[in-house]
Amino acid sequence: MRNLLLQKPEVSAAVDVTSAAVDVTGSLSYGWEHIIIPMIVPLLSTAVYLCAGMSIMLFVERVYMAIVILCVKLLGKKRSTEYKLDDLKEDLERNKSYPMVLIQIPMYNEMEVYKLSIGAVCALSWPSDRLIVQVLDDSTNEVLRALVELECQKWVEKGVNVKYETRNNRNGYKAGALNDGMQKPYVQKCEFVAIFDADFQPDKDFLWRTIPYLLENPKLGLVQARWKFGKDDNIVILRINADECLMTRLQEMSLDYHFSVEQEVGSSMYSFFGFNGTAGVWRIQTVNDADGWKDRTTVEDMDLAVRASLKGWKFVFVGDLAVSFRPNNFQLHTFWNFSQFFSGSAKSIFTVSVLVPEVHLPKPIAIYIPATITILNVLCTPRSIHLLVFWILFENVMSLHRSKAAIIGLLEGNRVNEWVVTEKLGNTSNQKLNAKISKQPQSRIGERIHVLELIMGVFMLHCAIYNLLYGRDHFFVYLLLQAGAFFTIGFGHVGTFVSN
Repeated sequence: MRNLLLQKPEVSAAVDVTSAAVDVTGSLSYGWEHIIIPMIVPLLSTAVYLCAGMSIMLFVERVYMAIVILCVKLLGKKRSTEYKLDDLKEDLERNKSYPMVLIQIPMYNEMEVYKLSIGAVCALSWPSDRLIVQVLDDSTNEVLRALVELECQKWVEKGVNVKYETRNNRNGYKAGALNDGMQKPYVQKCEFVAIFDADFQPDKDFLWRTIPYLLENPKLGLVQARWKFGKDDNIVILRINADECLMTRLQEMSLDYHFSVEQEVGSSMYSFFGFNGTAGVWRIQTVNDADGWKDRTTVEDMDLAVRASLKGWKFVFVGDLAVSFRPNNFQLHTFWNFSQFFSGSAKSIFTVSVLVPEVHLPKPIAIYIPATITILNVLCTPRSIHLLVFWILFENVMSLHRSKAAIIGLLEGNRVNEWVVTEKLGNTSNQKLNAKISKQPQSRIGERIHVLELIMGVFMLHCAIYNLLYGRDHFFVYLLLQAGAFFTIGFGHVGTFVSN
C-alpha cells in the first residue's frame, strides 16, 4: 500500500501532462478548423484563381508570339526587310551626305574590357570627320582612369575624334553620365547617337547597317540591334564566353528568347518594344523630344523608350544585326516585365497552397501550362535544352529578387535608387592570371551568406517534406530541387569570388 501511495503522484503527473498535450492539440486543431481555415482558405483560393487566370493570359501571349515568329520565319518578312538597305547605302555613298554620329561608351571601373570596347568603336567604318566617340568614364580608380584616358589619346593620334569625359560624382549613374554627355557643346552638330556598354564590341559595318533606316524614315526614333553570343547562318561573330560556365549558359537562354522572339514580334507587329540600354542608335531629336535621360529609375533605357513612344516615335528591331556581348560569369542581365514579376508571385502562392489541403491546385495550371511556356522559351536556344531544369530553378530564384525590386520600387523604399554594378572579370583564364598577380583577400564567411535565399530554401524544404508525407501528388520533387537551388545561392556558391 505504501508503494502504491508513492507511485500515485507520478502517475497523476503523467496523466496531467498527457491531458495538457491533448488540450493543446485540441486547441490547435480547433483554431485551425474554426478560425484559420475560414480566413486563410478563401484568401488563398482567390489568389490561386487569380494566378490561374494570369497563367492562362501569359500562355495565350506566348502562343501568340510563337505563331507570329513562326510566320515571320516562314515568310521571311521582318519589319527591317521593308527597307531597301542596299539602295540606301548606295545613295548615301553617292551623295557623300554622311550625317554626324555621336557614339557614347559609358563605363565604370571596366579594367578587363575598356580596351576592347574603345578599340571596336574607334574601328567602325564611317568617315572619321563625321564621327565623335565619347568615352564617359565614371571610374573611381584613378589608375584605371589614367589608363582609359591613355587609350583614348592613342586613338586620337590615329585620327579618330575621341572625347574623354569624366565627372566629379556618379549622380544618376549611367543615366546621369549619358545625360551629362549629351550636354556637351559639340553634340549639337550630331544627328544620331549610338550607345555601347563597355562589354559590347560592334562589327565595323554597324553604322552602315543602322543609320540608313533612320535616314529613310523621319518618324523612326530608334534602331535596336540584337545581342549575340555565337554565330548562325546570317551572322558570324566571335562567341565571347557563353560557354564559360553554367551561369552564362543560362543567361544566354534568357537573352535569346528576349531578342529572337519578344523584340522581333514587337517590331514585326508595329507595337512597342523597349530599348535594351546598348547596341542601339537613337535619333537625337527623339531623345530631346522625350525630355532626355532621367535618373529617377535604374531602368533608364525602358523609361526613355516609353516616353519616346508616347511622343509618337517608332522603333525598329534589326534581328540580323548582332553585337558581340561579353557577359560576366555571374552578371545577371534581366529584362523587367509583367510576366517575370507574375511568375515569382504565382510560384509563391502555388507553393503555399501545398500546405493547405483545403485549397485545390489544378494540375493544368500548376504543371502543364508553365511547362508549355518554359518549352516555348527554351526552343530559341536548342543547344542548351538539356539545361532546362537548371534554367527553371535559376529563373525561379531570380523571380524572388524581381518581386522584391518591384515592391521596393512601388513603395519607394530607401533602396529604390540603389544601383550596384557587377565587375566584369573576363574569362576564367584571365581570372586565374589575375588571382596570381593581385593578392585579393579571402571573403569572410558572413559575406557569403544570403539570408533571404536561405529562408526561402528552408520554406521550400518544409513544403517538400509536408507534401511528401501528406500530399497525394509529386510536387515534392520540384520543391526539393528548388530548395537546393535556393540553398546553393544562399550559401554563396554563386558570385564574383576569385580565390587567392
